Amino acid sequence: MRLRTTVLSLLALLLVVPATGLSAQAQDLLIPMDEKQSDHLKAYGAVYATLQKGQTVDWLLNYRGGSFLTEASDPVKRELRARGVSFQTVGGGQKAEIISKVESEGSNMSVVPLEKAPKIAVYAPDGAVPWDDAVRLALKYAEVPHDVIYDEEVLDGKLSSYDWLHLHHEDFTGQFGKFIRYRNEPWYIQKQKKARAAAKKFGFEKVSELKLAVAERIQKYVKQGGFLFSMCSGTETLDIALAAHKTDIVPKAYDGDPVDPNALQKLDYSNTFAFRDFTPNLKAREYSHSNLDVGPPPKRIRDPSLDYFTLFEFSAKWDPVPTMLTQNHVATVKGFVGQTTAYREDMIKEDVVVLGEAPDRPQVRYIHGTLGRGTFTFYAGHDPEDYQHFVGDPPTDLSLHPNSPGYRLILNNILFPAAKKKKQKT
Repeated sequence: MRLRTTVLSLLALLLVVPATGLSAQAQDLLIPMDEKQSDHLKAYGAVYATLQKGQTVDWLLNYRGGSFLTEASDPVKRELRARGVSFQTVGGGQKAEIISKVESEGSNMSVVPLEKAPKIAVYAPDGAVPWDDAVRLALKYAEVPHDVIYDEEVLDGKLSSYDWLHLHHEDFTGQFGKFIRYRNEPWYIQKQKKARAAAKKFGFEKVSELKLAVAERIQKYVKQGGFLFSMCSGTETLDIALAAHKTDIVPKAYDGDPVDPNALQKLDYSNTFAFRDFTPNLKAREYSHSNLDVGPPPKRIRDPSLDYFTLFEFSAKWDPVPTMLTQNHVATVKGFVGQTTAYREDMIKEDVVVLGEAPDRPQVRYIHGTLGRGTFTFYAGHDPEDYQHFVGDPPTDLSLHPNSPGYRLILNNILFPAAKKKKQKT
């Protein structure tokens, strides 16, 4: 009898041990993205690193600010701790409750599996320029690996090896940012010299022709399935260059010959990504590129604390893409100006989705659209945490803004392509 009891006890112990092991293996990590998160920006980098390790991450759209859920592996725990990212361990029962709540019929939430870390490229020139790019600052702070490419790589066909492309603060019209007031500065002279040398190398007579060729390659990249993200003047000048592909809108001060007298009649808005019916600014010494940009807010609200825009709410189950792009722990985001500050609503194409706009005036700040098999997302303004960034100002220290809602919108975009493969299967 005693022997039988001992055998039964041993069998019970053997059954308990693997059950306990399975329970431990079933644990997951919840990375909250609401106000409980200590560093929202580094959380994106941690998720990206997790995807690089081959581990799937579930993006819980509209759940606690767009939180993430993944297997509780030791490497991921170490990654999160090293980056100072808040997380909590959840058991199998807790996970089931979370998923059930997110996927319930009456909720505006959804689970989107992220499967593979996208390969990222930033289109930016070599060498120092007296301004900083918010996307590069975000990628660096979040520790997201990326390559820097420019005209030569684009024209040599290197774009196809990347999933996601960001356009640096760029002037695709060939007017050097219309920074003619700085024409005697060494950085401006060097910028012109390099651009003209690149144009000559590729057989173009003018920089505007080189930049148009680059813009057309970028457009082709998107049509073939690429993901494009751009901010500030990179968004506006890309479409201006594409609309002006049959004419010359560049003043003599920049390219040595006058503007085509019939330039405005030759504009082709069917060739653009997002905008229509705008008029390029043909005056060399005026800083603006076109009337598409509504410019800084009126003087009555020039106080930065009064300038903000509202993110629209989308159906997480039926419109997962715009929902992914607007994930945040707040519904309103601080406004910020740039060479292109905001878009006129009446100049946005009908099939383009408005993601965020000023609540009290027709100023659109954030848009998304599709072109061919790819997508583009344009975000107006220069730096979400520096209301009016001037040439020569020091770069923003993101360690002072780890929970920036404005910078979160940038980083939503780097994870968005990770869901593409899953979306195509459904």
